[in-house]
Amino acid sequence: MNAKIRRFLAEEEGVTALEYGLLAAVVAGALVVIAGPALRTFFTTLFTQLTAAVTAAFA
Repeated sequence: MNAKIRRFLAEEEGVTALEYGLLAAVVAGALVVIAGPALRTFFTTLFTQLTAAVTAAFA
């Protein structure tokens, strides 16, 4: 049993996956902070145009 626990704690593949996940989260967070206002404007404009297109299609 102790050998299995030691082997589990020494395993590094899962740690690597966790590190990549944390790195992706940090990059995504930085992107939201840095480009947040531009992204909000982009999606607001996109939503407005899609709404207008759908409204015109069903009018």
